[in-house]
Amino acid sequence: MPFAFQRRRGTTAQHASFTGLLGELTVDTTKNTVVVHNGSTAGGFPLAGETITQTLTNKTLTSPTVNTPTIAGGTLTDSIVRGLEEDVNIVASAATGTINLNVETASIWYYTSNATANHTLNIRYSSTVSLNTALAVGDAITVVWLNTNGTTAYYPSTIQIDGTTVTPKVPAAITAGNASSIDAYSFTIVKTASATFTVLETQTKFA
Repeated sequence: MPFAFQRRRGTTAQHASFTGLLGELTVDTTKNTVVVHNGSTAGGFPLAGETITQTLTNKTLTSPTVNTPTIAGGTLTDSIVRGLEEDVNIVASAATGTINLNVETASIWYYTSNATANHTLNIRYSSTVSLNTALAVGDAITVVWLNTNGTTAYYPSTIQIDGTTVTPKVPAAITAGNASSIDAYSFTIVKTASATFTVLETQTKFA
């Protein structure tokens, strides 16, 4: 006569307060996965499931195929990376006033209408997180500003990081934009101490 074999089981919340016997296997009915116990750790150690979302800690993946990943705050060491794409924030507006370049949104910003005045660029991580918070000392980031000019040229005359004006180092003084062109400004920002940055700026005309 056939029979069914069932192990002890419970939800993820129930497992959190449960300490199984050494070598015991239970079933997490929330994650639909097996949990291994060692006799002392509450909650045990869930095994990776096929379709559930889990965090892998201290794991080595050998030749994996990872589709459409989102990697936040990771470090790639001695790695070959091919075919990377960058987000470009394209804005159908004219440069004027103070423009906040939020690097969380994109590292390349392109204003497609003709600028109407010299302007201020404020580079920050987001509206709620400063670049100082996002970067550790010794970190660097590159931000590109694409400014469209008509017959009257304008340029970013003031550069700020987190609302504080900085003086970029430049290969030659930048005192104007270029008429009837797109000017590309590249800013390499190196955090050298808390709220202290070295900024390297270049201007390139494209017409």
